[in-house]
Amino acid sequence: MNRTALFFVGIILAAVGILSPPMALVAGLIFGLTMVHPLPRESQTVAKFLLQASVVFLGFGMNLGEVVHAGREGFLFTACGIAFALTLGLGLGKLMRVSQKASLLITCGTAICGGSAIAAVAPVADAGEEDMAIALGTVFTLNAVALLLFPFIGWHLHMSQNQFGLWAALAIHDTSSVVGAAARYGQQALAVGTTVKLARALWIIPVALVTAMIFSRRTGGKAKITIPWFIGLFVLAAVARTYVPLSVATFTKMSALGKSGLTVVLFLIGTGLSRQTIRRVGVRPMVQGIALWVVVATVSLLAIRAGWIAL
Repeated sequence: MNRTALFFVGIILAAVGILSPPMALVAGLIFGLTMVHPLPRESQTVAKFLLQASVVFLGFGMNLGEVVHAGREGFLFTACGIAFALTLGLGLGKLMRVSQKASLLITCGTAICGGSAIAAVAPVADAGEEDMAIALGTVFTLNAVALLLFPFIGWHLHMSQNQFGLWAALAIHDTSSVVGAAARYGQQALAVGTTVKLARALWIIPVALVTAMIFSRRTGGKAKITIPWFIGLFVLAAVARTYVPLSVATFTKMSALGKSGLTVVLFLIGTGLSRQTIRRVGVRPMVQGIALWVVVATVSLLAIRAGWIAL
């Protein structure tokens, strides 16, 4: 079987549920690290759109009250956590002599929501393709580790569903990996993790605006800001789930489509992590990303375990 056929077989196995989310990511990583990707650009485009569409479909499984509650209760510690991560990340980047723009992208990706934050901030910071490749390679590598590692830590520490969902939302970069890890832990962890993560993702907008203000003087014009449209549609889907008089089974099926889509996304993300990407990331940006992520994950875990952060 050639690599193109094998690539599509992996997509099909992920879509129909034969591969679980962690297995889909591992299968994608094996493919990406052992074979030359037959459709790299197309895969990235599909993964980006499918991720956003899948998150919207997950909204049909959420009650609006849960979304509003998580967003309201999580506002303060999310704001403090993002401010802490941004300050620490930029400081580490300067200390380790990582290029300014790559450091900014890695920091924003860790502080807010991984690849989505990088995609939103990169245009306003006038970051080049190399800076984006470094940041995305770092974030995707750590996403893969988190997806596999976090559930084991949660089980070992006997974390409740709410605790784990909250920790995943605060400490894992991308929405897809938050959903994958939380879904593996339990349904309540999935509900908490998804809603808090999406509330956290809303901070893309003010961070992008501030970045645009800082870099506008250097670029000599107004920077373009990309706002993640899928967050608003996720809320609308939750509104429909709460108020539209359809059967629960109908909304459950629509939400299941979102979970299937995210499994495919994890496979596609794995296939995009090649040996060349790892080499391009280099040592210093990866060390910066790992150090920042470990601190954020550890501090948030200790705060949740101590009861300082709770839903």
